[in-house]
Amino acid sequence: MLHHSGSQVLHTPRLVLRPYRSGDEQMAFANWLSDPKVASYLSWNPHASIDVTKQLIDMWIEGYESPTVYHWGIEHNGELIGDIAVSRWNEDRESCEIGYCLSRRFWNQGLMTEALSAVMDYLFDTVGFHRISLRHDIQNPASGRVMQKCGMRLEGITRGERKRADGSWADICNYGLLSEDRKS
Repeated sequence: MLHHSGSQVLHTPRLVLRPYRSGDEQMAFANWLSDPKVASYLSWNPHASIDVTKQLIDMWIEGYESPTVYHWGIEHNGELIGDIAVSRWNEDRESCEIGYCLSRRFWNQGLMTEALSAVMDYLFDTVGFHRISLRHDIQNPASGRVMQKCGMRLEGITRGERKRADGSWADICNYGLLSEDRKS
């Protein structure tokens, strides 16, 4: 049984994972939501204007009224640098899928591994999920390394699952971790 507790503030040695708040649109737009390179392996297009970002963040903020929403802005030294969220979950199966993205300036510094590890600990230990899964475009192996560093296992590749912005079809690598895997 899941114990939904919403998007609580989480602290790591270098990060604060927190719910979004009004005014975050400036940093989110500048740091990752308008960056075509960040969006290139994800399911959304880069934002063309800050108005699009503001509408999205306002929608996310409204979502916090539900204790089943797990969505954090990733803050480093007071700067909002990325996003991590449960993109879907299943109550009966006690499972969820996480998605994340990070400002290009902060790639290859171990920050996403730190954020993902904290979120997974929270979702397993506080909420009570049995299984957590993540996926990445096969052309983005750095994302797979983040998942591996967090103990996740490659479970397979789904061929031609998603269409990229350039019109090509992406093969998707699927990773998973069970709560009991963390004890071994």
